[in-house]
Amino acid sequence: MPPRRRLLREDRRRQLVDVAWQIIREEGTEALTLPRLAEQAKVAKPVVYDHFATRPALLAALYQEFDTHQTALMDAAFQASEPTLPSRAMVIASSYVDCVLEQGREIPGVISALAGSPELAKVKRDYEAIFMEKCRSLLAPFAPAGTVASSGLWAMLGAAEALSFAAANGDLTPEQAKHELFETILAMVARPPR
Repeated sequence: MPPRRRLLREDRRRQLVDVAWQIIREEGTEALTLPRLAEQAKVAKPVVYDHFATRPALLAALYQEFDTHQTALMDAAFQASEPTLPSRAMVIASSYVDCVLEQGREIPGVISALAGSPELAKVKRDYEAIFMEKCRSLLAPFAPAGTVASSGLWAMLGAAEALSFAAANGDLTPEQAKHELFETILAMVARPPR
């Protein structure tokens, strides 16, 4: 048997995050505990606790990874798109749905778990605020009043989450989810402020 090789800290963290996603994919979010992660990653519990002191910290790290990936996809798509409302609306709709589908059915469970504690709910709200402000700045030039209402952005975010989760669960096709979100964004931008 070859000697065990110690991973660099960032490599170990990557391994633990990958195994955490695998546990969620195969067993569901409720099965993800720090002891279970240690067992599946074949490391001692202190190794896991050194990287993620608590389950909420692990869930927050998973959501942060998802959000970072979603932001990168969206930014690249915006750079390649036309500066028109339909183009920007399609980038938002496609990027959001594609990122959820790419992550698979795991992300709805992580997002649900985030709502389970005030600490995690705050993490989710902080990332949502950044996402909505990015969308506001990209869509505002096309709005009648030059801005998009916060209530509309919340509606868009709720629709994006629900439609993406429906596509991830097979209740809608990805194309249906993207089209409905695209139409929702167009309608939101066209509405006069209240």
